[in-house]
Amino acid sequence: MASVALAFSGGLDTTVCVPLLKEEYGYDEVIGVNVDVGQPTEEFDEAEETADALGLDLHVVDAKAEFAELCFDAVKTNATYQGYPLGTALARPVIAEAILGVAEEQGCDAIAHGCTGKGNDQLRFEAVWRGSDLEVIAPVRELGLTREWEIDYAAEKELPVEAGDGGVWSIDENIWSRAVEGGKLENPNYEPPEDIYEWTAEPEGETTIEVAFEEGVPVAVDGEAMDPVPLIQHLNEYAGGYGIGRTDVMEDRMLGLKVRENYEHPAATVLLTAHQALEDLVLTKNERSFKKGIEQEWSEKAYQGLVFAPVVDALNAFVDETQDVVTGTATVKVSGGNCRVVARDSEYAVYSEEMASFNTEDVAGIAQEDATGVAKYHGLQERLANDVKEGVSKPELATDGGADSSDEN
Repeated sequence: MASVALAFSGGLDTTVCVPLLKEEYGYDEVIGVNVDVGQPTEEFDEAEETADALGLDLHVVDAKAEFAELCFDAVKTNATYQGYPLGTALARPVIAEAILGVAEEQGCDAIAHGCTGKGNDQLRFEAVWRGSDLEVIAPVRELGLTREWEIDYAAEKELPVEAGDGGVWSIDENIWSRAVEGGKLENPNYEPPEDIYEWTAEPEGETTIEVAFEEGVPVAVDGEAMDPVPLIQHLNEYAGGYGIGRTDVMEDRMLGLKVRENYEHPAATVLLTAHQALEDLVLTKNERSFKKGIEQEWSEKAYQGLVFAPVVDALNAFVDETQDVVTGTATVKVSGGNCRVVARDSEYAVYSEEMASFNTEDVAGIAQEDATGVAKYHGLQERLANDVKEGVSKPELATDGGADSSDEN
């Protein structure tokens, strides 16, 4: 008996995939898999109700801890994509790995998703799945389905889904971010209403938040030690109450489309700001400069869903080496929707208050007058280049187009 594991959320796309996998692809059994990376509880309730109505065997995998670990890798790397913290992109490989694990445990012959052919998620899922021996199936993409067709099909088959998309906006939520798109938001000139936000309040009030790190990993907030998942959840609620972590961005997808996305990410904003501040204190200038390129490459690969690629392992090796000294605290002030660092402290600080003070005459035995020679040489090559340019006369251009008067026609 041929069986297929389906990434199942209980929404319209994945619900219509259940009968289609049997009717169009000939599978005898469809096994649903739902992976918990911090979605709202009601989403799991709805998925279970829909699965029961379909007679679908649904497996729910708790992957919040694995996802939080990857989020903290992103913190160590200061990872953002086009100005916002990565959320959905980081979650998809974790979800894909969990679904693949269930598929292999259940002895499935294939694995399927309900993604369209326009988005990023199809690529992120399949980058993981195509490393297995299972057949990969994408009914919505392969059959060219539209939402209107799916609604009509669901009605014809009396499938347990509401007509339409179940709401005005398309929302993807996990513990690291909440993404909102679709509807009127597809117009870049449309100002989002306040009701699209759930994690962040209208920006007002202010407070300070101290984050403690050990080797680049957040371990405590305001002196209270926390495990990764509750730490993220605490900061989402606490910083979100001050309106921290809203991003409205025109995002370039992998397939060339430009889309408008609205994100909420309070915890990510606080942790990334605090971590960067602590790095600025403890890393050398050369480390900070070189790490920028590492961060850019890591972020691009993460956006593409390729966090398990060999090159990312190599990037992580460099990042982990720099994080040995990223231990200490950074304090941020959140106010008016803004998050800025106001203090940082570490025993590994590459900093001397005495050396930096304007009231100190010498620096480690180096007198101020010793800098005179350096100042004379600084910019010498540039001054020489400018002098050469001014000293070389420019050749006159021929007014006759360069023709020799002795040439005959």
